Amino acid sequence: MPYRAVLFDLFDTLVRFDRERMPEIQINGKVVRSSAGMLHGILRTQAPEIGLEACYEALGASWREAERLRALDHREVSALDRFAHFFRELGLDESALPAGFGRALIDAHRGALGGAAEFPAHHGPLLRRLAERYRLAVVSNFDYTPTALDILGRAGVVELFDTIVVSDEVGWRKPRRDIFDVALARLGVPADASLFVGDRADMDVLGAQQIGMDAAWINRDREPLPSGVAPPTYEIRDLGELGPILGV
Repeated sequence: MPYRAVLFDLFDTLVRFDRERMPEIQINGKVVRSSAGMLHGILRTQAPEIGLEACYEALGASWREAERLRALDHREVSALDRFAHFFRELGLDESALPAGFGRALIDAHRGALGGAAEFPAHHGPLLRRLAERYRLAVVSNFDYTPTALDILGRAGVVELFDTIVVSDEVGWRKPRRDIFDVALARLGVPADASLFVGDRADMDVLGAQQIGMDAAWINRDREPLPSGVAPPTYEIRDLGELGPILGV
């Protein structure tokens, strides 16, 4: 199939999230990895009565609530909405806090996540070769576009992509077609001339197949294909295997 465009998932496809690179804090005598320590350092400038443990618990509660809502219909819960829940968990009136305070917390969280994203060395040369022959895009389920841009910028590859579409901008997550449609429209390439590459069969492969796009599944652990998902066009163990498939 002569593709004109290659679209990529972000996390665990282009980059790998390593929780061991997150900041280390102690909660109730146990060492955990979390951005909560950074957030608490900012939070206590306005709410000194709130302890680190409460901050950590509120952050976890906001994530669980976001995941619950996402599971209902694949609607995205943005970082702004998630941190609004975080403030409610702590009993804080966000409107009474200084302007931009919530955004400062989100950006601190973004920095911690960005530092924990590992970009394998062989991905950069592959993407540069692909960019010489194909239009490239990122299509990611995530709640804050600046995090994706920051991660790809740190990796030195952000300029290789013709468009980067993150679900917080669209309002819907993969496997919904909405987010794929936005990316393809920006590329100006039809689905049947595009290949989607991702590590989640239930999100990436299924979503691509539903709109007529070929899919390459990065199945590192040789997991069985989930029920209801047709076999992908390609199944690989590492992104590097994409080079021979696409002739670069």
